[in-house]
Formats: sequence, C-alpha cells, structure tokens
Amino acid sequence: MSDLRTNVDQLNQMILEGKILDAFEKFYADDVVMQDNDYPVRVGKDVNRQYEQAFVGGLTAFRGAKVLSTIISEDVAAIEWWMDFDHKDYGTRNYRQIAVQRWKNGKIVEEKFYYNS
Repeated sequence: MSDLRTNVDQLNQMILEGKILDAFEKFYADDVVMQDNDYPVRVGKDVNRQYEQAFVGGLTAFRGAKVLSTIISEDVAAIEWWMDFDHKDYGTRNYRQIAVQRWKNGKIVEEKFYYNS
C-alpha cells in the first residue's frame, strides 16, 4: 500500500502544481475508464486525454485547489478535493469533489468523480 500512497501523493502534487496533463500521461493506464457523476463513461486513454486537454484549455481563471482528505485501501484511493476556478464551458465553480480511483500496476485503470453540478 505504500507504493500506492506514494503514487497518489505524487499525482495530487502534480495536479496542485498545474501539471494536470503530465500527471495524466504518467499515472493513467491505456485502457482507463473515467466517469463524472452519472454522465457517460469515457473509455481509453486517447478519449480521456482529449477530455482532460479540453478541461485544461477551457480554464479562464484558477483561484485554488486543495486536497482535503485521502483514503487508501488495497488498490483503491479516494481523494476529496476543494476547487475554485472559472471555465469557459462550466462557468464559475467553487466546490468539493470526490475522486475514486482503482489502481493496477502503478496506473489508474478506473476513476469516477462525484460532485454537485
């Protein structure tokens, strides 16, 4: 579990430093499955890379982010985030989000985000 904790901490730190796309390349599996709330599932690294690039490219102001708590168990991590930003497609957002990740061989194979939209 210490390797998983190290990977999760490193991923979170890269996100906090604004290296979201670098973190995605480093820590996400080629066959990753991602989902926001009950929106359609996105399958594969290429599809999810496009989604992440669009998110980062759409940021118009970023006021802050913070990891509020992290839970690690076996191959699962759950991270509670606080974020405050403006986005050209989503408007002003100041909210908490839970990211639940399943890891395999040092990579995220599944991630689901839970938040109020």
